[in-house]
Amino acid sequence: MFDVIIAGCGPTGAMLAAELRLHDVRVLVLEKETEPASFIRIVGLHIRSLELMAMRGLLERVLPHGRQRPAAGFFAAIPKPVPQGLDSAYAYRLGIPQPVIVQLLEEHAIELGAQVRRGCAVTGFEQDDEGVTVELTDGRQLRSRYLIGCDGARSTVRKLLGVGFPGEPSRNDTLMGEMHVGASREEIAAKAAELRETQQRFWLRPFGEGVYSIVVPAAEVGDRAKPPTLEEFQQQLRAVAGTDFGVHSPRWMSRFGDATRLAERYRVGRVLLAGDAAHIHPPIGGQGLNLGVQDAFNLGWKLAAQIRGWAPDTLLDTYQAERHPVAQEVLDNTRAQMELLSTEPGAQAVRRLLTELMDFDEVNRHLIEKITAVGIRYDFGEGPDLLGRRLRDIDVKQGHLYGLLHRGRGLLLDRTERLTAGGWSDRVDHLADPTAALDVPCVLLRPDGHVAWIGDDQRDLDDHLSRWFGKPTG
Repeated sequence: MFDVIIAGCGPTGAMLAAELRLHDVRVLVLEKETEPASFIRIVGLHIRSLELMAMRGLLERVLPHGRQRPAAGFFAAIPKPVPQGLDSAYAYRLGIPQPVIVQLLEEHAIELGAQVRRGCAVTGFEQDDEGVTVELTDGRQLRSRYLIGCDGARSTVRKLLGVGFPGEPSRNDTLMGEMHVGASREEIAAKAAELRETQQRFWLRPFGEGVYSIVVPAAEVGDRAKPPTLEEFQQQLRAVAGTDFGVHSPRWMSRFGDATRLAERYRVGRVLLAGDAAHIHPPIGGQGLNLGVQDAFNLGWKLAAQIRGWAPDTLLDTYQAERHPVAQEVLDNTRAQMELLSTEPGAQAVRRLLTELMDFDEVNRHLIEKITAVGIRYDFGEGPDLLGRRLRDIDVKQGHLYGLLHRGRGLLLDRTERLTAGGWSDRVDHLADPTAALDVPCVLLRPDGHVAWIGDDQRDLDDHLSRWFGKPTG
């Protein structure tokens, strides 16, 4: 009997498993693939995801495997500098191979005690008032209290659950791969610079000696489960650039589309969805992996609280209430960005106008905060603007704030030195620090770093501790 079975050991599933293990939840992760992906696709960790890694002590493990790039030029690939005033100690983008970040997160989960079984997938399940009976590919059945579908865009869990996945199918496919080229670096650079003036879905970027990462529009929408051929790349490169650059010996090839869909519900009883199983969108802006990891951070402590028996009645419902609107906003901004990549005259005119508007620092910063998720504000009711937002990694007397969040617990940061977490001390840490770099007297942080309360009154604090962390003990 497991507390939670997670279908899928991608970044979302692995991070969720680790978050649950911080609270001693018995977790089994099922991954249908027997081996990690062999191709090296570079993904980007945005500011908010880097902050979350720092909160769990993972950033030092991740940084040596990535390359830091400026936090700029994300929105529709419009080249603008880093905006002034980005409120984070991690105001950069970390490019990292996807298999590496998956491996690091999986190792982290296993170190915390999660079990991972490869070559094993969910083929069916039935839920009742006590739990979920999960059927595997080999016919075996397992029992758990909850099942989480982190099994990607074609999620078996979502389909079996009968949750609608409305949206738009792909209208434009793009080919992506890494391969050797015969053309000179100078020829490639000149042609790429020429085409980038009007063709934003095309690039050739060096990726080692004689190897390039290549992106080019596909001729038509195809089956994403079927990888493209080298001949397709050659044909499309000639159609777009007038030359195929002598490409040969591909390391890997894939296609992606601009399909945009959002699950109608994130939870049905004891079965929940997260990551690509809950939402898909074009990869423009590099938000997909980040959105899934942030789902895991939001869900992990809430589901653990439910299992450990101290969750308030509505706590688990706040997962959908908070994350569904965030996903909807990501879908909307990727729709907008895809329109701005069009070569049609109207879209190009709008792109030129937005390019001018982004010269205003406020506009540039707003769009970067949207892409990197640092602008998210959950609806916790009326209060100061900081309420519901994440708190940056401020200086405290013990070093840095995020260093106090490694255990995945709540935190009362008390500048008055008069408050207490009292009967919630088994779930909430307390730091009395009058020198903390805060503009308010005290804040209560949830385990995901969002500000749940601001003030200096103990009775009001107790009400909010009960709201987020349940009844006090003793």
